Amino acid sequence: MSTSENAIEFTRVNNDVNGNPRYVCHFLNFIAGGENLYDVDTKYNLALSRAKKIGGRKFHNKQYGGGIVFQSYNISATEKEIRSLMEEFK
Repeated sequence: MSTSENAIEFTRVNNDVNGNPRYVCHFLNFIAGGENLYDVDTKYNLALSRAKKIGGRKFHNKQYGGGIVFQSYNISATEKEIRSLMEEFK
């Protein structure tokens, strides 16, 4: 979606039951580079708790493992929120 070199890659998925657009990104976007966690489940739970602060939810689907879903009409604003959130953990 963005043209930045380090852009977060979002995948468009089916709308929610109310017709709102949804996008999925990988949970590793919510893990800071210096966080050396070895257990994938621990990483995912940490990422999910961070994503929930800005409206992210666990994506329950086999098509995208390790995904966090956002309802968004402006995905670039969502990306900015993620980057702003992750500044706290650098």
